Amino acid sequence: MFIDAQSEFSSSQAVTTSAVGTNVIDLSQNRSIGNGEAMAVAFFVEVAADQTTGDEDYTFEVEYSTDPAQTTGRQLMGRRVFESGTPTAPAQDADLLVAGFTVIIPIPPTKLTESAQFIGIRYVTAGTTPIITCSAALMPMSDIDATNDYANNYTIA
Repeated sequence: MFIDAQSEFSSSQAVTTSAVGTNVIDLSQNRSIGNGEAMAVAFFVEVAADQTTGDEDYTFEVEYSTDPAQTTGRQLMGRRVFESGTPTAPAQDADLLVAGFTVIIPIPPTKLTESAQFIGIRYVTAGTTPIITCSAALMPMSDIDATNDYANNYTIA
């Protein structure tokens, strides 16, 4: 899989508190996205999520905004929540957030009237000692590896 630096939201970003990605995509003006080819943001976990105290939660968000700092005109496009301990719906178990795991957030096709100039991501953390390292990029859904890896059912001795 190839990732274009212009479509990258963060590269090996260590997240310990809620933060936006280190980069936004400037569409140069309000533009629709996802029409023609389905798009998604893929978050690649590089260092597993810390769950030391069992109360750490991790939320991954994709949003439009009207400024590059992602402080005004925010519009949520997609979200996935992962909770430590016993997650409550619609959250998933934070045990999934190990190195190599990919969090995929599909971006719904938008119309020009629903969009804004900037697309960015936001990491939202909660709990005592949250820490995770991720990279994230915008890409066509067709470029995302949708295969499942399973453990081998044999031992080499």
